[in-house]
Amino acid sequence: MKLRRSKLETYEAILSVLAKRPLTVDSIAYRTNTDCTVLRQYLESLARNGLVKEMSSGKKKLYLITERGTAVFRTLSFQRYLDKIAKTLKASNNDLETAPTPTIMNDNESKNKNED
Repeated sequence: MKLRRSKLETYEAILSVLAKRPLTVDSIAYRTNTDCTVLRQYLESLARNGLVKEMSSGKKKLYLITERGTAVFRTLSFQRYLDKIAKTLKASNNDLETAPTPTIMNDNESKNKNED
């Protein structure tokens, strides 16, 4: 069963494909696995906020990412990267908490143990 993406993840996926090159709605829909009707709503929202813009190329309408959109996409990507690092560190920390703590003996304790 495939988990549903959040709106933020969908926006990030759209910006990600547009960061590579301008695309048509159909191409964006295919690459992001998003329904065209829903995608148009997302694109309108992104355009209203200045993250993407629409341009005509012959008979085709292409969408391209703006400088602002690129900055937002980089920020989202960096945040995702930081989240992965935090999750890894938390897992590592949990492993350390369950590991036995080594005992350090001073010289006298060590000699006494060796004599036994």
